[in-house]
Amino acid sequence: ARGSKRMKRKFWWTMLYLSGLSVALTLFFLHGSQALREGDCEVCMSFLGRFYESLKDKDVKFTPAVLEKELVKTCKETKGKENRMCYYLGATKDAATKMVREVSNPMSYHVPVEKICEKLKKKDSQICELKYDKKIDLSTVELKSLKVKELKKILEEWGESCRGCAEKSDYIKRINELMPKYAPNAAHSRTDL
Repeated sequence: ARGSKRMKRKFWWTMLYLSGLSVALTLFFLHGSQALREGDCEVCMSFLGRFYESLKDKDVKFTPAVLEKELVKTCKETKGKENRMCYYLGATKDAATKMVREVSNPMSYHVPVEKICEKLKKKDSQICELKYDKKIDLSTVELKSLKVKELKKILEEWGESCRGCAEKSDYIKRINELMPKYAPNAAHSRTDL
């Protein structure tokens, strides 16, 4: 009789352990590793959020086919990290994969952008690894303290180049020349011009 009581107790503890384990595993797979954290998918959420709002503003019909065309059209005008995002989605001509439907189908049902990006992260984690470059505050930064790479990036963002620039001082001079055109507020507030 003692042996059977012990077996019953052991059985119930085992069942309790297994049910707790199954609940924990269920919660992990439902909410766990792929849920977005603060700062995850910065480019995805920003880009798709603006894309969604622009479609609502244009009063576009929310069908997958229309959304795919609009996404490809929007991606033609992107630069930098957003262009890389479009590449990962397959919305650029040179893209190797095609995941545009992973955006257009859920968006046609007005699924929140966060959920779309969460799903995209499961398909290709590179999408959520994209982060915007930190903006340089031209009104306060000392250009001499920046690297040549950063100076080139400023010019590139403006759509300009510095032909014949060999020294850091050449890039600084070019930026100072173009600053009133591209960053008039920064040019006005700078004292080192």
